[in-house]
Amino acid sequence: MDKTTKLQILKELLQINSVNGNEVAVARYLQALFAQYGLTAKVDEFGNQRANLILEVGSGDRVLGVTGHMDTVAVGDKAAWHHPPFGATVIGDKVYARGAADMKSGLAAQAIALIELAQAGAFPGHVRFLATAGEEFGTPGANRLAAQGQATDLAALLVGEGTSGNVVYAHAGSINYRLTSQGKAAHSSTPERGINALAPLVSFFAKEQHLFDEAAVDPLLGPVKHSVTVIKGGEQVNSIPATAELLGNVRPTKAVPNQEVIERLQRLAAQLDAATPGISLELEVLHDFYPVASAPTGAFAQLALTAAKQAFATLPGRPVPTLETINGATDASVFAKVNPDLPVVVLGPDAWECSHQVNEWTTISSYLAVIEAYKTLITNFANA
Repeated sequence: MDKTTKLQILKELLQINSVNGNEVAVARYLQALFAQYGLTAKVDEFGNQRANLILEVGSGDRVLGVTGHMDTVAVGDKAAWHHPPFGATVIGDKVYARGAADMKSGLAAQAIALIELAQAGAFPGHVRFLATAGEEFGTPGANRLAAQGQATDLAALLVGEGTSGNVVYAHAGSINYRLTSQGKAAHSSTPERGINALAPLVSFFAKEQHLFDEAAVDPLLGPVKHSVTVIKGGEQVNSIPATAELLGNVRPTKAVPNQEVIERLQRLAAQLDAATPGISLELEVLHDFYPVASAPTGAFAQLALTAAKQAFATLPGRPVPTLETINGATDASVFAKVNPDLPVVVLGPDAWECSHQVNEWTTISSYLAVIEAYKTLITNFANA
């Protein structure tokens, strides 16, 4: 496949609006692309324009999973964009669009790598390509695939999120939670007749700042990251609010796993509930994603690093790819629930730091290099 065709595939994917949904359009595009080259992919629709895509290629007992998500985050302030968010505008080495970095460039690179390996002759090993829906919120696609058993037999997993060519071998999990407070309404002129539902949430916010001070520090991922991100309640300025809610996020690690995080949150909520007469507090875990950690000296991480170094060595002035960890979560967090010892690496094109930003971009050079890195990694994994 020539460079022009590879760039056109990326542009066409970027021109599909799949903001928090509409993955079926992306899945059908990929299915048709694979069919052009004799590969049969299955689109699994599950309502409201949501869909996963699964492709099995090659053979063998050791199955390498290759995964990427088809949705993007919202555009945000369109006026702040210098180029149309779904225009896939090319300027020099950069392509500007929502999803350019996170992560349609990695998704396109994965698809093209599989096509080129299949076109070259006997496919090296056995790959299961899993393109998912809803990674950006709730991971319905990855959860559906996990329930179908698509990750249970994987020997390793390559995630194509943008990493600027570096190899991420560990990342934190993610827990989103809601704390609901029920008090009693009253007029603000007689606040003593009411019970302000905001009060225990303010106390929770203050205490949450130190909730993990004594928690273990993970040797790979460091201390637990945690934040209260939303507090809302009340309807008008002269009324005591009867209901209020708080939302927060915690990034579990292997050293402080998800269950420990949830128990700490539950204990704090119970303490404040007991200490505030007339208040009822309820904690709800909205999303529960596991941390993922592979040994940096392990075979799969080293194969990925070798492949990345080899591919990016052809780009003048680029830093040499390195092994890294991140606190952001990926679909691998879901697959790790059913395959806890799964070796995982995250490897993709530019640029991690512009994900979710206005004027999101990737570079054509890194996109093309990552295609080669994927081909090398898949081949070397099959031969290992």
